[in-house]
Amino acid sequence: MVDLILTQTLNGLASASSLFLVASGLSIIFGVTRIVNFAHGSLYMLGAYLAWTLVSAFGAAEPLGFWGGVVLAALLVGLLGVVIEVLVLRRIYQAPELFQLLATFGVVLMLQDLALATWGPEDKLGPRAPGLKSFVILFDNRFPTYELFLIAVGPLVLLILWLLFQKTRWGTLVRAATQDREMVGALGVNQRLLFTSVFAFGSMLAGLGGALQLPREAVNLHMDLSMISEVFVVVVVGGLGSVTGAYLAAVLIGILHAFGILIFPKITLVLVFLVMAVVLVVKPYGLMGKAPIGGARGHGPAEPLLLPADKLTKLAGLIALLLLVLAPLVAPDHILLTLTELVIFALFAASLHFMMGPGGMASFGHAAYFGLGAYGAALAVKWLGASMEPALIFAPFLAGIAGVVFGWFCVRLSGVYLAMLTLAFAQIAWATAFQWVELTGGDNGILGVWPSAWAVSKTGFYYLALGICVLAILALRLTIFSPLGYALRAGRDNPLRAEAIGLDVMRIQWVAFAVAAFAAGIAGALFAFFKGSVFPTYMAIPRSVDALLMVLLGGVQTVAGPVIGAFAYAGLSEQLMKATMYWRFGLGLSIVLLVILFPRGLVGASLMLRERWTRRPEPAARVAVEGGR
Repeated sequence: MVDLILTQTLNGLASASSLFLVASGLSIIFGVTRIVNFAHGSLYMLGAYLAWTLVSAFGAAEPLGFWGGVVLAALLVGLLGVVIEVLVLRRIYQAPELFQLLATFGVVLMLQDLALATWGPEDKLGPRAPGLKSFVILFDNRFPTYELFLIAVGPLVLLILWLLFQKTRWGTLVRAATQDREMVGALGVNQRLLFTSVFAFGSMLAGLGGALQLPREAVNLHMDLSMISEVFVVVVVGGLGSVTGAYLAAVLIGILHAFGILIFPKITLVLVFLVMAVVLVVKPYGLMGKAPIGGARGHGPAEPLLLPADKLTKLAGLIALLLLVLAPLVAPDHILLTLTELVIFALFAASLHFMMGPGGMASFGHAAYFGLGAYGAALAVKWLGASMEPALIFAPFLAGIAGVVFGWFCVRLSGVYLAMLTLAFAQIAWATAFQWVELTGGDNGILGVWPSAWAVSKTGFYYLALGICVLAILALRLTIFSPLGYALRAGRDNPLRAEAIGLDVMRIQWVAFAVAAFAAGIAGALFAFFKGSVFPTYMAIPRSVDALLMVLLGGVQTVAGPVIGAFAYAGLSEQLMKATMYWRFGLGLSIVLLVILFPRGLVGASLMLRERWTRRPEPAARVAVEGGR
């Protein structure tokens, strides 16, 4: 028993070191730049791929060839970080945090296809490290010496980082920028150079973490997203910006992974995110994180005022709706299927916008309610023997109840911490669906979720989805301009003043959270009957990211933005997938360009251009003005 405990503890510590290398880089980057870098997992993946290439070229059997390849791979990833920071992030430092996240996700898509084009889809098996190929005997058990090496790497890197930040001028500037970037700039420090150096350093740590994984696991194209989810957990549990906290959290997560398989085999996928949820509820800023200057719920810059649609906008909306109604008369079946999916995604995006726009509550896990709506419909059909109509009524209530429960905890946080707690709850829901095979079918899903006879045809189901989604979106829109919507915006813009005039900001946000979950459940239920099946992927991280992208591309501070964003993002994705196997690169490049060129989203940018045009004086008036100067 003792030998098993020791072996699993050592395995957990080895995994913790790998996690810490990547998480420390992300924590340093966030501490200075305030960017939640979604592409950090891609840098980790590229570190592994570059190390595989360089080690193979230099000679894996020679110590200089192997370790030289590992170090050079980390340095090259650091240089790539400089390129990303200069070409993309430097242009959007003043943009809202979520748009920065959107841009880094675009970089993720681009790097995935670059890796695919360079190294192909096959897994790459790395060589064992020279001098560390053997094992040691611990209580009659063999333990690899490379794992012991990794265990030592974590504390060593932590010590080096501590010396770097405490004993060097650069480290002092980094610590100062973490506390107050504006003051550092006011003192004459070159912020651009500092930000670039920090991003390069953090990227190098991610690349080193990936390169050191070469003897442990096969290099593949899915390393990025699998790693970034765990790294987010480590950084948030430890406290954003705290390197020491990241190490403590990495050890905690690594040990949980090691022993969870033995003690809680049925909930191994839930454990990590359950720990993050508990930590955020008990300690909202992580184990060693600090509250932001000005308080957690302090308000930021004033958001643009949401106004009801004018006559021209209403006319454009009616024309668009009329075209959708008439589409089955002229569109072929495959176009009709695409339109059905688009209107469902439009409701999904609108439900997320309801809490993000008026409520100011970003969510990285909104797919949980979309998936719960889909599972609610499927379970009603499979276990209750219900037809489509009662299943469509039951499903959103299941999602709404989850929204009430999860929202009670989430609304007590704000900013990135709130978003990460929503991600934790979503991953708990996903893992439950994935591992509760007796109820949900696990990764085999639930099949045979078909509409009633009158809605089986493509045209019939299209009109059903269109009618329900239009009514739900209009209901959300009316709510935005109701007393609840105005109270939400008051709590978003200035919670202290809102509470001073008698508004219970948390309760109002809680209601909005539940309403958004209910609406997402409607979209999920329709999607289940549209596809005829339900799988755990419906509530996985990529689905949540899709919703976030739709809202941000359309414009988070516009009412029509999520609908336009859903059609633009989903439509562009489908067309690119048909056109090329490297569709992710095209989509990612489009996202990055849109963020740089239209930081307010498509609808926000069009409204801004329209305002400028309408404010331009007539030619005669301009002549009169110029003549009077």
